[in-house]
Amino acid sequence: MKKLIIMAATVFLSLPFVQAQDTNKVSIKVYGFVRNYLTFDSRKTYTVVGGEYNMIPFDEKWNEDHGDDLNAVPSMQLQALTSRFGLNITGPSFGQVKSSGKLEGDFGGFGTNNMVLRLRLAYLKLRAEQSVWNAELLVGQDWHPLSGDIMPEVLGMAAGAPFRPHSRTPQVRASMYLGSFGYTAALLWQLQYMNNGPKSASDPTSTNSIDFANNSMVPEVFLGLNFKQGPWYAQIGVDIQSLRPRTHALVGGVTKTVNETVNSFTPTLYAQYVGGDWSVKFRTLLAQNTSHLNQLVGYGVTAVNNDGSWDYAPLRASISYLNIAYGKKVRCNLFLGYMKNLGAGKDLYDFGSNTYHIYMKGGENFTHLNSVYRIAPSISYNIKAFNLGLEYEWTACTYGDLDKDGSVKQDDNLHQVANHRICALVKYNF
Repeated sequence: MKKLIIMAATVFLSLPFVQAQDTNKVSIKVYGFVRNYLTFDSRKTYTVVGGEYNMIPFDEKWNEDHGDDLNAVPSMQLQALTSRFGLNITGPSFGQVKSSGKLEGDFGGFGTNNMVLRLRLAYLKLRAEQSVWNAELLVGQDWHPLSGDIMPEVLGMAAGAPFRPHSRTPQVRASMYLGSFGYTAALLWQLQYMNNGPKSASDPTSTNSIDFANNSMVPEVFLGLNFKQGPWYAQIGVDIQSLRPRTHALVGGVTKTVNETVNSFTPTLYAQYVGGDWSVKFRTLLAQNTSHLNQLVGYGVTAVNNDGSWDYAPLRASISYLNIAYGKKVRCNLFLGYMKNLGAGKDLYDFGSNTYHIYMKGGENFTHLNSVYRIAPSISYNIKAFNLGLEYEWTACTYGDLDKDGSVKQDDNLHQVANHRICALVKYNF
């Protein structure tokens, strides 16, 4: 492993001293698609991007006067705001090192009054290849290494979230292969996908912000060992993150600087077979504080210290998905997802009357989430530039009473709610 890292570093450090060959031309290829989603949901769900990015259904919210569930409200919509365009850029070569880049956007961002242009991908890439090895360096905004190009083939825009980690983020990423074996190493920062944390020094309300990661001065780190041969690909890796939830605290009516951190360690295993008409993809991870990956896992306060600072512990969850697809012109797909809340492994601090400060995506809506299941079969018809598809997505959540360690009590108050989503897709590629 040490030799591989030294070889990769040697290649990239020598780039400034390599004379450019005659391939100094820059070519640009435009690509994209126009995509329309027609969706139906049987109840109110947690969604983003105008409702197209579907996560999980909200818990029951009973109207005591009339005895009905206020979240049991169906909805339907048709939108094209995630239509996409991009530029694949091929640049000059420097000796045996090839340069390239990508710039990609859609209309899934939100302004004051309407949807706005959103940056998805923007990076430069340097790649060197020899007969038995290849190395690559990427700088810019790209998919998180836990997301990457290894997505399930669901039709919905969420692409398997919250079971599949989902994030595009600024990063510096290096990878190298020697034969079938290789590694991936990345330093990552946050931008569009962020962790949650305290709103201010005195207000425990959860919010999401890049400040929690930036103030820690420590980038997120991903390390992975890879195997790739023919139709097979596998990776075992770990994602390491450190946050600084608060920089100041209110102590005796005086605002003081505090030094707080919460560290998380998320191991993962991924395997896939893609060959012929078949595609089988599986990922499992023991997630810790992965709200920045669009997963429902955060962290909580475990102690209040005399200097006003707080101690924290990451919440944990077992999260897995399996995706099986078959066919070409007519392609059938089945997605299965599962998540189980495992708590923090230690008691959270009680601020009074069983009140705990937990910071996670969706805030208090999901602090009492015990488990989530999803079954999503789909069928698509693909001909030339057109894709037509129909998907049924059943997502069931088990909610209950929050326990003192951040898990959910296994008692008679456990109950299940489910959302039935139907998604029809019409897509034109160019």
